[in-house]
Amino acid sequence: MNKLKAPEIKYQTGKVNDESVILIRFKYDINTIKEVKKYPGVKWHGAERAWYVKDNETFRKRFGIEPMLFSKKVVRSDLTLEKQEALIKYVETLELKAYSLHTIKTYRSEFIQFLYAIKELQLDNIDLGRIKKYLLYCINTLKLSENTIHSRINAIKFYYEQVVKNARLFIDIPRPKKPSILPQVINGKDLQKLFEVTKNLKHNTMLKLCYGMGLRVSEITGLKIADIDSKNMQVFISRAKGKKDRYVNLPESILKQLRDYFRVYSPKVFLFEGQYGGEYSTRSAQKVFTDAMSKAKINKKVGIHGLRHSYATHLLEAGTDISLIQQLLGHKDIKTTLRYTHVSKKTIKNIKSPLDKL
Repeated sequence: MNKLKAPEIKYQTGKVNDESVILIRFKYDINTIKEVKKYPGVKWHGAERAWYVKDNETFRKRFGIEPMLFSKKVVRSDLTLEKQEALIKYVETLELKAYSLHTIKTYRSEFIQFLYAIKELQLDNIDLGRIKKYLLYCINTLKLSENTIHSRINAIKFYYEQVVKNARLFIDIPRPKKPSILPQVINGKDLQKLFEVTKNLKHNTMLKLCYGMGLRVSEITGLKIADIDSKNMQVFISRAKGKKDRYVNLPESILKQLRDYFRVYSPKVFLFEGQYGGEYSTRSAQKVFTDAMSKAKINKKVGIHGLRHSYATHLLEAGTDISLIQQLLGHKDIKTTLRYTHVSKKTIKNIKSPLDKL
């Protein structure tokens, strides 16, 4: 269901049996009742004379309510009062600096692990030796990956540098070298097979656009109808990773299918919408991809991001300039884009062995 506009319907946060909920109020209308009943988990509250659903990020996004501030639910009763206050201040600083919700969640989780690990020690009494000891524990005992160690270092570093302004602690903190992992690419024949087995029109269009424009999963699910300019054959990607805007080219071969899709599904705001309206979930998009890979019997350990990797690699093999690929992908650093030169078959095949020159 697409969100009904005020004054027909009003949304209000509240409590029902100590559970945070969103109350849905409107004047009696049988059609509106039928639509509201489609919301998963919706219930009627007699005392409030209102329908209600759980207060979560999905419903807040759907109803146009401001995202839930993490500081309101950040307090952990299993932490000391000092650590609870530090955690609240930590999350508030992340919010004030306009970090993405994903980054806030990650940093908050990593910082909480650090708070547990230092036990009875006060944050003000932590020295460089204690931080190194904790990181060695993460490496040797917990066996965490290099990327996770970097994430934990960044989370702790943010607290001391940005929250309490004590940057000196991290001057001598060594970082583990990250492994050089090459992008997983799907070849052209397998891609054709992938699209052929995906019979659902919505799913097929989603996967084709994801590959055909080199989009991240959050970009394909967040794509709005208003972002598509079929006259100029361009699509506007708004506030992508790093809060960067960019334009990508709309594949000509998808136009007819895109029009068929619009006729069948009639999306309202987002190009791909969930069962009850609103933005299609990234988890559902990932499942669409994994199901298609399974049906196509493509045995590769790769997620939906592999479509973006394949797009970049195939552009490179077609002779597209690397700087143009960088712009299309929205990479800040050309080094990130240069990874694709290591997996491109064309660039490797063009190299002649010295033996051939003898």
